[in-house]
Amino acid sequence: MTSSGPWARAAARNNAEWCAALCRAHGLGAGTFGDLAWTHPRRTPPYYPDAVTLAPGAAPHDVLAGIDRAVPGASVKDSFATLDLTGHGFAPLFDARWIHRPADAPAPPLTGAAPWEPVRTAAELAAWEAAWSDGAPLDLFRPALLADPATTVLAGRAPDGGIVAGAVVSRGTAPDVVGLSNVFGTDPWPGCLAAVSRLWPGTPVVGYEHGDDLTAALRHGFTATGPLRVWVSQG
Repeated sequence: MTSSGPWARAAARNNAEWCAALCRAHGLGAGTFGDLAWTHPRRTPPYYPDAVTLAPGAAPHDVLAGIDRAVPGASVKDSFATLDLTGHGFAPLFDARWIHRPADAPAPPLTGAAPWEPVRTAAELAAWEAAWSDGAPLDLFRPALLADPATTVLAGRAPDGGIVAGAVVSRGTAPDVVGLSNVFGTDPWPGCLAAVSRLWPGTPVVGYEHGDDLTAALRHGFTATGPLRVWVSQG
């Protein structure tokens, strides 16, 4: 696949819809989807972009006109690494790769670990976030997500029942894919992918990773499908 191939486009759309879902859970509204980009007119929650490009033909004005640049911290997910925002007061934060795992890829074998299961309650979600953030109180993943039919928070547990691993699964309008994000834990991929295979059988999986997390994803059957870059405002 090229950087603008169908799997990269599907992953970008799925990721933008997950960003919109998180914004809805914070009471901010879903933002605006256009042909070239998703944008949000209000500052989005921490770690989440104010805009995500949906096609490689997006230009700076397609994203910057729809976001709040007056409040510090604006960020843009350049899904195809085609934008140059340096002349608009932005600098690259990090580069990553979209990833894709085919529907017919076998789930990695589990070796005695308990199956991952969806988080069902607000208390479980708080425990999941504490594990994800190493205990930092962020109030990022809010209970409204549990009522979103397109979002599933998965948890892997230790023998004592404590949450030690997890991921978010997004199922938006991008055709026939599930998106994975916020994957955490020690060697989380076998449990995560086994749960996805069980809950959404025969469905391709997309997402993005970088660094050691990308290496681990590729080792578990993913293919890198194209580059992305996150830009952050320097103002």
